[in-house]
Amino acid sequence: MLRTHHCGELREENIDQVVTLAGWVQEVRDKGYLLWIDLRDWYGVTQVILSKDSASPNLLAIARKLGREYVIRVTGKVIARSAVNKHIPTGGIEIVPTAIEVLNSSATPPFLITDKTDAQEELRMKYRYLDLRRRPLQQNILLRSAIMQGLRRYLEGARFIELETPLLVKSTPEGARDFVVPARQSAGEYYALPQSPQLLKQLLMIATVDRYFQFSKCFRDEDLRADRQPEFTQLDLELAFVTQADVISFVEGAICHLFKEVKGLTLPPFAKMSYAEAMALYGTDKPDLRWDMPFIDFTKHAKGYGFPPFEESTLIIGIKLNGAAKDYSRNKREALQDWLKANHPQANGILYIKCEGEGRFDSSAPRWYEDAPLQAWGRLAKAQSGDLLLLIGGAPKVARNAMDELRRLVIERDQIPAQQTFAPLWVVDFPLLEWEEATQRYSACHHPFTRPKAEDEHLLSSDPASVRAQSYDLVINGLEVGGGSIRIHEVALQSAIFKLLGISEEVAQEQFGFFLEALTYGAPPHGGFALGLDRFCSLLGRNSAIRDYILFPKNNHGRDTMMGAPSALDGELFALSS
Repeated sequence: MLRTHHCGELREENIDQVVTLAGWVQEVRDKGYLLWIDLRDWYGVTQVILSKDSASPNLLAIARKLGREYVIRVTGKVIARSAVNKHIPTGGIEIVPTAIEVLNSSATPPFLITDKTDAQEELRMKYRYLDLRRRPLQQNILLRSAIMQGLRRYLEGARFIELETPLLVKSTPEGARDFVVPARQSAGEYYALPQSPQLLKQLLMIATVDRYFQFSKCFRDEDLRADRQPEFTQLDLELAFVTQADVISFVEGAICHLFKEVKGLTLPPFAKMSYAEAMALYGTDKPDLRWDMPFIDFTKHAKGYGFPPFEESTLIIGIKLNGAAKDYSRNKREALQDWLKANHPQANGILYIKCEGEGRFDSSAPRWYEDAPLQAWGRLAKAQSGDLLLLIGGAPKVARNAMDELRRLVIERDQIPAQQTFAPLWVVDFPLLEWEEATQRYSACHHPFTRPKAEDEHLLSSDPASVRAQSYDLVINGLEVGGGSIRIHEVALQSAIFKLLGISEEVAQEQFGFFLEALTYGAPPHGGFALGLDRFCSLLGRNSAIRDYILFPKNNHGRDTMMGAPSALDGELFALSS
């Protein structure tokens, strides 16, 4: 070994020991009579000190030629540090060197490699290997590793086996565009990179595997955002002979175990609500329950008074802001109105109701609403003195979308404190199918292999749009971190779903013939779940950008700026691949 200790290891108990460290020069500070070197490796930083009075001229000459990110090895004696640095674990000691060896020089880095850097993200992504030398990114990668290791231990203890499914598969419709790979030995034919291992893991259940997991690489050629990448990782689970309640209970146990092991946190009980409830109360299928601000339906109470915006509204909903009445000046209210007009021009509102106590209310539409209706609204909202009600009207979808965004806007802008750090929620009973006007046919809300609820199966032939699915999403702090479903395990039901989706028998055989045949060989009842690992890491790390938890991510345009990919193929290589 080229070193006896790493740069985050030495403490006061190592004083007077002779040690050898190796690492990168983070900084050299030369005061003439004293010179300091901050030596950094993956584990931390140790200070090296040279004195003009005691260090040899040769040693000082070597130290003064060192540049940032030079790779060096230092041998010396550990001494107590005269000015203790309480911000680093090694801050009580420093090294007086007897030898400094340059193992490699370094070009001047394009940005300062420090915990806080003002370098633009595009530059840091181009030099990702340098950015990964910074402690904040290293902590993100360590968190990811700890999460993966914790999940592996939990799953192996629950009799799961880890398997790998292939990355070169058949293209099947799963909601996003495939990345495709030309097959050189089959001219004109292509493999697809998997959007998920959905069918493969179901085949494993038919193969009697019983409990499977893998950290699966998935690929989707779709528009990118802060929480999306063209290549991502999910923890994929599948279990045989389970119900929806079984899968939910098991996943809850794994998530609670992980929060406790990795973050030392005990999660509150997981809430559960149906998709219909989530849309009615929050206008989204991934509500953030850290704030107790559900929608209140004022439709029956606000119509009939002649207020034009509400008379033409199908739905009138509101939220209550506790103690906010005094904070909403006229300018602040007008700013919200301008925001609504710019972002949701089809919505009607916003109407403001201030609760002044003792049954008195102040409305922004006093011409239409007097004390009696306002008092009824206050009772409905359980408003207290100083509370503020914000109401919006419109078509149901329009009003809910607008109120969902307004709720999130006022929480962020007014810095309303959250009532809990993490708020886990199961959203269940999603619609099985959704009618698409553009194609004039149904599409699967989850995927085509999701089982309908048993009590709704009889509606498949008469009212498909009202059929609910045995699917479930896990939402934490308004972020969908994973989801799953109970699968169809009978060939007749699977064929019927394909037919509803407008997939002909010929196309079904061409696309899914292997799977339909597999279902005829005694497929067991089964279900599963997929956890978005990158997104889950960003949740635990309290950072919305999943790129910070991926070693070598793509930018917002799906490009790898470090390697310069995608790129044109070399002519000879292209000929071989085509």
